[in-house]
Amino acid sequence: MPNIAWSSNAAADFEDIVGWILDDHSARHAESFVDSIDTEIRQLEGQPRSGRVIPELERQNITKYREVVVSPWRVFYSVEAERILILAVIDGRRNIEDILLRRNLR
Repeated sequence: MPNIAWSSNAAADFEDIVGWILDDHSARHAESFVDSIDTEIRQLEGQPRSGRVIPELERQNITKYREVVVSPWRVFYSVEAERILILAVIDGRRNIEDILLRRNLR
């Protein structure tokens, strides 16, 4: 069974989202978000390829990266030999290509 690891970008995304939910909503909403993300990610341990290929990248013939959706959030990840690497947690209502391009240029 592969281990789950978080990239620094993904960890920062996650912390930012939890902070935003706490500021704009409530601790209960933040806890629900954390539980939902945790549930989806834990399922990847048993079925690492169960997430779909990211459509925006697939159109560019990039099929290495996958995602699970906890609406409206999209959790991007890659499957490696011994681990599942969580790469990003992004608001699915935003333009994903712009976000990925900005991150790639940093």
